[in-house]
Formats: sequence, C-alpha cells, structure tokens
Amino acid sequence: MHHPLSLSLLVVSFLFIFGFSTASQASSSDDVSILINEVARANNQSLLWGPYKPNLYFGVRPRHPKSLFAGLMWAKVDDFRTVQENFRHTCEQHEGMAGYGWDEYDVRKGGRQTIHDAGNTVDITIDFIKVPGGLHGGSWGARVKGVPREDAPAQQFTTVVFYAGLEGLGNLQVENEPDTLGLEGDVKLKGYTPDLGSFTIDVTTGPESNEHPQHSHPSYAEKPLDRTLVTSLQLPSEHLWQTRPLLFTVMKPEVDAIFQKYGTESPPPPPQVFTIPNKPGEGNLHFVQKVFEGAFEFDILFSSGSAPQPITSESLTEGIKSTALSFSDRFEKIFAPQAPFDSPEYTEFSKAMFSNLIGGIGYFYGGGIVDRSAAPEYEEENEGFWEEAAEARARARPEAEEPRELFTCIPSRPFFPRGFLWDEGFHLIPVIDWDMDLALEIVKSWFNLMDEDGWIAREQILGAEARSKVPPEFTVQYPHYANPPTLFMILESFVDRFNKSAAPRIDLDREDIADSLRSAHLENRDLAYAYLRSIYPLLKRHYYWFRKTQRGDIKSYDRDAYSAKEAYRWRGRTVQHILTSGLDDYPRAQPPHPGELHTDLISWMGLASRSLRRIAEALGEKEDTEEFGAHEKAIVRNIDDLHWDEEAQTYCDATIDDYEESVHVCHKGYISIFPFLTGIVGPDSPRLKPILDLIRDPEELWTDYGIRSLSKKDPFYGTAENYWRSPIWMNINYLVLKNLYDIATAPGPHREQARQMYSDLRKNLVQNVFKEWKRTGFAWEQYNPDTGRGQRTQHFTGWTSLVVKMMTMPDLPASKGAGHDEL
Repeated sequence: MHHPLSLSLLVVSFLFIFGFSTASQASSSDDVSILINEVARANNQSLLWGPYKPNLYFGVRPRHPKSLFAGLMWAKVDDFRTVQENFRHTCEQHEGMAGYGWDEYDVRKGGRQTIHDAGNTVDITIDFIKVPGGLHGGSWGARVKGVPREDAPAQQFTTVVFYAGLEGLGNLQVENEPDTLGLEGDVKLKGYTPDLGSFTIDVTTGPESNEHPQHSHPSYAEKPLDRTLVTSLQLPSEHLWQTRPLLFTVMKPEVDAIFQKYGTESPPPPPQVFTIPNKPGEGNLHFVQKVFEGAFEFDILFSSGSAPQPITSESLTEGIKSTALSFSDRFEKIFAPQAPFDSPEYTEFSKAMFSNLIGGIGYFYGGGIVDRSAAPEYEEENEGFWEEAAEARARARPEAEEPRELFTCIPSRPFFPRGFLWDEGFHLIPVIDWDMDLALEIVKSWFNLMDEDGWIAREQILGAEARSKVPPEFTVQYPHYANPPTLFMILESFVDRFNKSAAPRIDLDREDIADSLRSAHLENRDLAYAYLRSIYPLLKRHYYWFRKTQRGDIKSYDRDAYSAKEAYRWRGRTVQHILTSGLDDYPRAQPPHPGELHTDLISWMGLASRSLRRIAEALGEKEDTEEFGAHEKAIVRNIDDLHWDEEAQTYCDATIDDYEESVHVCHKGYISIFPFLTGIVGPDSPRLKPILDLIRDPEELWTDYGIRSLSKKDPFYGTAENYWRSPIWMNINYLVLKNLYDIATAPGPHREQARQMYSDLRKNLVQNVFKEWKRTGFAWEQYNPDTGRGQRTQHFTGWTSLVVKMMTMPDLPASKGAGHDEL
C-alpha cells in the first residue's frame, strides 16, 4: 500500500513525464491545475518540518501557526554558582562557544549540527532527519550526542532538558505510568492537533554506555539520577516561548526545598540539586530532563500517526547515513569548489557555510508593530524634514498588526534571527542553485506580506519572541520606508534558468522522487508560468509603490536629464543615517535636503525595471514589456545625466546647494560603483574604466581581503560608527566579483583588466573568510580592511555565505601575454 505522499509524488511524476507544456500539445486547464496543486501539496509536505526556530541552538517546529514546538537546553552542573548562566538555549554571542552550526544540512532531508560548547566543556552533536510519509508532513528524529572536551573535568556532569509544547488547539500528554522517583525507560508523549493529526514523541534512554551521576547523599534515594524526570505544565500560550525562564521557575522550588531540608553545610552535589520535579501528565508544555556523567547519547523520535510506520532509533541510524551520503553527492554536483580551492578543507568550509545558511531558515508567525499614521511629515519634502519626521514619530501611536507568517533565511542566529528584506535577495543566490523551488517558496512568502499599497516592511519582527531580540526603538516599521528590492535578482535568475532548462517531457528516473521538487518549476513550463503569473501582480504593485513613495525631484531644480521622471530618493533619512538604503551610515549630503538624489536607489530601480521587463516578456504581456523597457532605458540614461561627475570620474549622489543649484556629493566607495554592481554599466560603457580603476586602487577601495566600503581618501573613512565607512562586506563584494566575471568573459576593451581583478579578488575574499573561520569558528558580519579580521556580529552566515558561490566560480588565470587591455 502506498502512503499519501508517495501517491502525491506519483501523480506529480506522471504529469511531469507525460508533460503538458509544448505549444503543439497544449495542456488543458484541468491538467495544469492538477499539476500545480499536486506539486504545491508535495512541496508543503516536504518542507513542513525543520529546525525553523533558528534563534535556538535546536528548535523544531512545523510551518503551521500556533502548533507543536520542541527544543533543547543543557548545562554543565559542577558547582552551585554558575549553573543558571551555563544553561544554553537561545543562540547568543560570546557565550563561551568555540563555534557552532550545521556541518551538513538539507532543508528537505536533514543534517548534522555540531556545537562546540567550550564554556560547558562539552561538544554537542545533533543529527536531525526527516522521514516522509502520511498526510501531515511525515516524521522526524534527532539524535543528541555529548562528548566532553579535552579540558573537561574528570567527572563531567551535564544536565539536558528536552521540551515539547503546544501553542494552539489540541492536546499533549505523557503516556508513561507515573512513578514518584522518575521514569524508567523511554518517555512517550502522545498528542493531537488539527493540522498535524495524531502523533507521538519518544525520548529514548539511549545506549547502555550512558552513565549517570551516583552518590551517597540521602537525596539520591528520593530522585535517582539514572531516571528521567518529567514536568508537565498548563500555561497561557503567549508565555510558552519563554522556556528557559519557565524551566528555572519550575526548578527553583526544588532547589529551595533541598537547601531547606539539608542546609547549606551538607547539600547534595549540584547535579542532584538542579533538577525538576517528576510530575508528568497532561499539559501544553512538557520538560524532560536527563542528567549524565561523561559522554551521552539519546534520541528524540517524532512519529506522525498517518505515517506508514513510526520512526525508530534503527531507522534514524539509517536515515543519518543516507542523508549524509546524499548531501555530499549533491554538494559535489552543485557546489564543488574550483581551483585553487579544490581541497578537502575548503570543501568542509563550503559545506558548513552553505548548511548554516539554509539551516538558518525559519518560520515566523505573529504581528508586527507598524505606524500607520501617514503623517504628512513622512513625505520629507521640507528643509529640516528629518526633525519634523522625528517629531511625527514621537507623537505616533504604532499598533500591532494582525498576525502574519513568513518563511525566510536570516542573517545571524544569535543577533538577527528574523527576516530582513534586502538581505534575503542575497541569501537566496546560493539557494537557487541547490533548490530553486525552495527559493521560490521563500520569495512568495515575502511578497505575501505586502500591504494593499505595495509596501513590505524591511525588517520582519513578528511576535513577542522575535521582539525579544530587538531594542524597542527599532521595532516599529513605517510604511514609507523602503529597502533595496533584491528579490528581483532571484526572479530574474529564475527567468534565465527556466528559459534554458524547461522542457515538455521530464525524465524522473530517480531513486528519490522528492528530489524533483527542488527543480519542478524549472523543469515544467506550466509550473513556471503559473508561479510567475501568480506573483506578477505583487511585483508590479511593489515596483509602483517604489516609484510613488521614493521618487526624486528633477523639475523643481531645473536638472538636465533625459527623463523628467526617473530620479529617486530614499525616505527615512536622518543626518547621519539612511537605514532604509541598507548602507546605514555611508556618507551622504550634509545637511540632508529634500532635493537629494541617491545613486544606489536609482540603480536598484534600474535592476527592478529590467527584471520586470523580462518577466512581462516571458508572460507575453506586450504592453507591460514596452512600459518597463521604457522605464529601464530612461533610468539608464538618467543615471549618467544625474549622477556621473566628469571631474571626479565617478558616480555621485546629488543635492541642492545654498544657491538652489543641483550639485554632486561624491564619497567614493560602494555608492560610486552601484551602476556597475547592478549590471547597468556593461563591457562597452565609457564609465567602466574609471570604475575598474577606482576598485583596484589600494589607496581607494582595494585591500588584500576584499573591497572596502569607503575610499581611504574620504574624510569620513573609518569615522564615528564606522559601519559602512571602511569595513569589507561580502554581499557587495559578491556583486563586484560577479560583474567582474561578466566583463572578463565578454568581448570588450577592458576584459583583461577585469580578468586579473576577478582572479585576485576571488582569492583575497575566499582565503580571508576561510582563515577567520578557522581562527574563530565563525563567519562574521564584516571584515576589517586593514587586518582582515572578522568583526561585529559573529555567526553571520547570511550573505557572508556567498563565499560558497565565490568558490564555485571558475578560476580565470590571466591570458598568456596579457598586460594590455584590448584596443
């Protein structure tokens, strides 16, 4: 008998193999609808479960709001002073970690995470495996192993707490027979929710090699530590995410009772003291505590009631082996590092960087806080507008919006465990190579957040748990604030790829049919068109929202330009920052002026108009194709007319001087090369040579570790906050590298210069990020231009993971006899 996911995939396979996609063999609307619905259903099943609480070292949940969630906490318990601060749960910076993260991870199958907890002198390994089957997204298992580190004490005591909770409708209870001393054998929880159906969770005792603390203190007889302790609670659902303080709340009366009974002179040893009461039963939160001495291992087995059979420790073992093999095989096919990085140590590094990117994917649900006052000051049209806007924000009354859901990558598990709009376009650049349909699912999730005007909040802080990581002054989102529209890069790449690969008949002779879900929309034109058709109105709405809200003023200042319409200015400007641009403190005009025009924003709009033109063309939207093509042409012309400074030989922002004249404000750096970064300056452009020279000049932007954000010669270099005023950022460096490659591999007068720069920059970037990863155990938010050292946020495996793409790019040694550009 086939289980339902198999049947769904068989239908998908049949429709793929016999295809309905050629012009000569037109598909019926019923066939296409079946195909679309079955692929969507199979995708939802495949992606339902995951470690989708990336703010935790290990936190599992499904892509359902208000559903089951599970997680893990642990601590070394060898004294009375430090136990509370030793408890690990949420990912934190500088918490005594010698590195942590996914060594291998595939969002559809699972992987392995290693946590080098130097502070607790234990290394934790968690193998997480998904098993398809049934109507509710299948089953999953996690094997938790702990091994004392070399500097661990002779007697290493570790307490580990697994928990499972239920936020919404349903029930969850412990099935074991009650025992006041603690539970022997495996702990079994049984539950039901409307979205998951019935299910069980088994927490196993683990192998016989597990050892537990034993001692002669009389307290041991009351609570032997070779048993498992379970506390079941019924709590208001809005508090359930605070599991660590809730654990301490449960534990404190036990600790107090022990000291009251035995006094401070002869207390039990710490592993005995810091335990929870054994009170299993029904509830919406269950703590399961085990206390180990030395190395340990146990399994957590979630079995869906609709699956053909429950997951077991034996099937988990097989799944761990097969998942590791399939990951390595696929990684070799998709991301094998190219020379000079084709060695085992760089492959290990690349696997970890990519795995942490997709291992950081999260599912978030909750209401964001938005100021919808629409104050006229937010137009920022008057001189001194930033002061007026600040007053308007101070008197505003932001409110929590209706709950929304988001499926997204994140920049950093410890510091930025939430969705950031402009980051996400960069995050998905490696993902589209690995799993295009996953990337499309994430893009759709972001665009589904859009309001009726076309606005998407640049930072998605959904719910109380997400807000707990954000300073209050940054939680409010404003519907006139934009963010670079980087998701258009992904959709443009999708159009490129399905035009090349989509075919009417697909060979699915594969051992793992589910693998076809990674590229279903690439391999079938009906699916591709249906996806683009569904998202196209949202893309247009978002694009026109930009054109309306971020417009710049040409006419009022008699600026000479090809088009009187194509000029843009970021809103949300303050004296020192334009947070909305993503480049925060990068120097701009001083003081701010409503007549400013911003080079980076018009470049992004050029990219967006080009992407929309190509999507409209793919969909056969002739009038839209012409309109977006006209926008693109006008933007390209206006970038030169409004932003090129002939004397400085660079692109610059513009502002209005004391004589009401338009003048350029030139701060050479990332802003200056944005028309190049967005592919607007091509191989034959007369602007290309000065841009290449600016990038390559070590007195300007070039360093041994990558391209710095601001020229060394700029008076603001390295000053004040110094966030985007000198450090090296990997997202911009990736765009530099990609466009150097495009120039180096196309006919043109500067291909040899670009080729040499590409080769040198690729080596500098990869070698430095690798060196810092080896030295510190982490990828970093940015890198110091003088030393190459990683700085700011650690475990920044968002766009810093673009180093994976850099390693897969071809090695382009300089041509023989090169030394001069082509004439």
